[in-house]
Amino acid sequence: MSVFASLHEAHSFLEQNPDIEMFELFILDNNGVPRGKLLHRDELLAVYESGRPLPSTILGLTIHGDDVENSGLVWEVGDIDCRAYPISGSLQRMPWRLIPTAAVQVSMHPTEGLPATVADPRHVLAKVIEGLKADGYYPVMAAELEFYLLDQKPDSNGRPQPARDMDGGRPRATQVYGLRELEQIEPFLADLYSACKLQGIPARTAISEYAPGQVEITLEHRADALQAMDEAVRYKRLVKGVAHKHGMTACFMAKPFDDLAGTGMHMHVSLADAEGNNLFASEAADGTPLLRQAVGGMLSTLLDSLLMFCPNANSYRRFQTNSYAPLAATWGVDNRTVSLRVPGGPAQSRHIEHRLCGADANPYLAAAAILAGIHRGIREQRDPGAPVEGNGYAQANANALLPTDWLTTLRALEDSSWAREAFGSEFLGVYLAVKRAEYRQFMGEVGEQDWRWYLHCA
Repeated sequence: MSVFASLHEAHSFLEQNPDIEMFELFILDNNGVPRGKLLHRDELLAVYESGRPLPSTILGLTIHGDDVENSGLVWEVGDIDCRAYPISGSLQRMPWRLIPTAAVQVSMHPTEGLPATVADPRHVLAKVIEGLKADGYYPVMAAELEFYLLDQKPDSNGRPQPARDMDGGRPRATQVYGLRELEQIEPFLADLYSACKLQGIPARTAISEYAPGQVEITLEHRADALQAMDEAVRYKRLVKGVAHKHGMTACFMAKPFDDLAGTGMHMHVSLADAEGNNLFASEAADGTPLLRQAVGGMLSTLLDSLLMFCPNANSYRRFQTNSYAPLAATWGVDNRTVSLRVPGGPAQSRHIEHRLCGADANPYLAAAAILAGIHRGIREQRDPGAPVEGNGYAQANANALLPTDWLTTLRALEDSSWAREAFGSEFLGVYLAVKRAEYRQFMGEVGEQDWRWYLHCA
């Protein structure tokens, strides 16, 4: 686990930012939802000195913010206060806020934060990373997050719609890689890149993606995988905040439209040695034996960890043939029809692109599942088989197809002895309790689709 931030960091920030009045203290829950408190300037130093108490239930909530009683974090422990401390480097200005405000991300203390510590997704990732480092492997990671820019008002039918361009029109065509489409959102992009620079987030290439109003901005890889996911978390909040300032909604829902592309979070990963040398580097397009073992491990654990990549009911609507969302436990070289892609490029850049995650996934848990799968593959010297060439959708073996429903993946994680060893039974107890509660609530809700399909015909 990385060291918490020093008191000096807070003193320096206050000295350099005398105008800041409020501080948004947040922790990321298992659904990837930031939760916390809004503090006055005078309260900040105490957070760095002795932590901030947060209720145990804060890490055992549904996506709607409801308590999950059988999570073990509610009545059994009296909703006890657990102490969280600031993460180093997370104290940053929020330039889109009307009141001069900064944000500070916290994580549960290993001992003072109990019992909520076991449910902190950042701790789960840190544990997996430390396991790899103990064997001499240092994970290097980056995240690519797609999102839609939507109007804050729905259309006349109450459905979400793309936000208006600078010229007042509304994007209707896909125009993948379109440059005019990026020009039309230039005011948003200008503020976004400026805010990323201010917060030290390495935002790079912007792309008009495979649907009207869909955008992707890449984040540079980091030699510290935990830092990479910290930045992905803050980047996502930043995108939402800047979009709101511009009168738009940034939507990271996995499948917001039935007839348009879903939104993914592609994760890029390689392993380095203690000196920072890429252990996947190879002139061969399919990498080193270590890379192939890593692929084999990830393929063998895709089903067990799919709930962490696709955590919500809507996540599974994204998986459709010829949609650029993979459907099977497959891998290939420079092939976007498979789940695990080894991109081309110089030997020193050789890495794996994991293409399964929806943009709705918690970056910490998705990264933990990816790295734990890699570790398994290396330890067991897993053979991934031959890479897929050509259309991976057409060649997917029936036995390699992944389930496309929430309940099946929930049960797969629940039954996985590998997952209990990799992530800890205490964490899984909380996470699965939350997901079961959400599943029951979702399936118990009757809405517009039910009425449209069955009201008159059943």
